[in-house]
Amino acid sequence: MIEIGDFALLRPLWLLAPPALALLVAMTRRRDALGDWRRIVDPALLAIMLRRSASAGASRSDAPLFFSVALIALALGGPAMKTRGAEQFRNLDATLILLDVSRAERLGQAVAAAQFLLERSGARQIGLGLYAGDAYLASSLTDDAKSLESLLFAIDERTVPDGGTKPDRALAFARRLLREAEIAAADIAIISDGEGLDPRAERLAAALAREGRHVHSLFVSARGGADALEPARRAAMAALAAAGSGRAGDAADPAEIARAIEARGVAHIAEGELRALEWRDYGRFILLLAAAPLLLALRGRGA
Repeated sequence: MIEIGDFALLRPLWLLAPPALALLVAMTRRRDALGDWRRIVDPALLAIMLRRSASAGASRSDAPLFFSVALIALALGGPAMKTRGAEQFRNLDATLILLDVSRAERLGQAVAAAQFLLERSGARQIGLGLYAGDAYLASSLTDDAKSLESLLFAIDERTVPDGGTKPDRALAFARRLLREAEIAAADIAIISDGEGLDPRAERLAAALAREGRHVHSLFVSARGGADALEPARRAAMAALAAAGSGRAGDAADPAEIARAIEARGVAHIAEGELRALEWRDYGRFILLLAAAPLLLALRGRGA
């Protein structure tokens, strides 16, 4: 699927059909179409037949046929426009960001990573959860990512009143939220320095993976890498992502995680039956347009 704003091609590989057909015709016409006729027909008679055939078919053109094939390929490619009110169906796909706000000195990098994911959320709904000693919903799932930008930069270490760091509570909160919203496909991105991770968090990530979710981790490193516990915490964040069938990355470079989430969102819409709710396919109307040049081409060949 190729999506450009409110326009999309649902099955773009069909667009390869006209060039392939043109190449096949060109290759076929290079061969001698007469075959064994040259051996069984008198050369003088064959020359007269060929001249008459060329004269009778001089006005024939393959242009209408190729034009019709191109229109048919475009129709099968699934040109579609976004359905009015399609935002009602976007709760079928979502990205949920879980932001650890327990450490003030690492909050800037964490917020920047969250901002990057917001900008790359695409057509998906996106939500924001904050956690320290407990987890809270900062913004419910919405398709307006820009509305969360000002909220992000208002966050500080006092936003969540509960002391400590409990990532397992954040994952349990995410699981409950996605269930209640009846989300079909979701990616959860937890942005943290890895403090507080324990086997319970990994079990929750594995449970989310069994439910079709993907848990990604973005590690927030200390400035200058001065934290002696950083290697162990980074490894714990990677283990969490592995348990959640997601990817582990660094908050300083969240592009890989963003691409993984973005690609899965598009694939889910393109491959699933749910795309009929969001896109209206106009291919059938283009097939009607293809009928006229096709009839013209067949008529010319019959004549």
